Amino acid sequence: MTNRYNRHIILSEIGQEGQDKISQARVLVIGAGGLGCPVLQYLTAAGVGTLGIVDFDVVDMSNLQRQVLFGTSSLGENKAIAAKKRLEDLNDSISINVYPEKLTHKNALELFNQYDIIVDGSDNFATRYLVNDASVITNKPLVFGAIYKFEGQVSVFNYNNGPSYRCLFPTPPEKGAVPNCSEVGVLGVLPGIIGNLQANEVLKIILEIGKVLSGTLLCYNALNSQMISLKISKSEKEIEATRHKKEHFHTYEVEEVCELENKNVSIVDLIHDSEVQIIDVREAHETPKIEGLHVLSIPLSQLETQLNKIDQNQKKAIFCQSGIRSKRAVSILTELGVKHCYNMIEGAPQIQAYLEEQHKALPNGR
Repeated sequence: MTNRYNRHIILSEIGQEGQDKISQARVLVIGAGGLGCPVLQYLTAAGVGTLGIVDFDVVDMSNLQRQVLFGTSSLGENKAIAAKKRLEDLNDSISINVYPEKLTHKNALELFNQYDIIVDGSDNFATRYLVNDASVITNKPLVFGAIYKFEGQVSVFNYNNGPSYRCLFPTPPEKGAVPNCSEVGVLGVLPGIIGNLQANEVLKIILEIGKVLSGTLLCYNALNSQMISLKISKSEKEIEATRHKKEHFHTYEVEEVCELENKNVSIVDLIHDSEVQIIDVREAHETPKIEGLHVLSIPLSQLETQLNKIDQNQKKAIFCQSGIRSKRAVSILTELGVKHCYNMIEGAPQIQAYLEEQHKALPNGR
């Protein structure tokens, strides 16, 4: 085995002792889809001693654009089982346990207790909240990843008494507010990038090296190759509320996405409304800047320290590059008692394109 892991062992930060830690680790991966495939592939190659794979879905032709563990011969087969076949060929010296079933409140705690680290590769909010809560209750570090069109996010929750997923997003979004990949699409290489970042965090946790992404949300944009880091504050209230679910956890149903008051607005609705303050929560270096619209720029990371710039008497319409950070901004402001905050359904590129079309439609382009 020394030859297989030679490139690890000759790293002074890892060595044989570090490789032994990897071989003794037990990692459970929720979902063998776009994110789960690269996570599983690289953790298998790294020699993680025991891998668990939870996925009740089957391989579909539309998966092959990004779920690179599978091929046409896998079509119609359970993803966890199909993944195991490929991974055993990659490394037959590790143990791979498959759970071709749906993760629920009834089986989550028992499963999580068998592993050291949990990796969330799920693609829906109900499962993310379930995975978070089970990780908090079993006190397991959770390596989180999410993708949307051309953007991805990575973080580590519940690590060394750090923040949880609910500290970042206390409650699920409105029903239908965030479409999934099958509705809006996703760049095929994006889950590979984000999944590999997740695998990297797993290895850092196992090896106890580097700086783990606890308390930090790393956001990656594949179109401009930009990465930004956002601070996540710990909420003792959210964590304690989750821990109190332990006794009756198996009786809970999967948390449904909330049916709340519609907090989404469109640039079409705002273009002629002078009573709205439009706020851009992107970072200062992000482009394009919006031309033809009066916009207040406050990066999401500075939102809480620049509340004095926000007009409490006007409606607030908030946008970012794609709609992910703006939804978080609405949540933060609402929690801080700022009323009448709305998320713009268009991101910056769509807003600028709409304004340009409106300009062209004017007589003589005026």
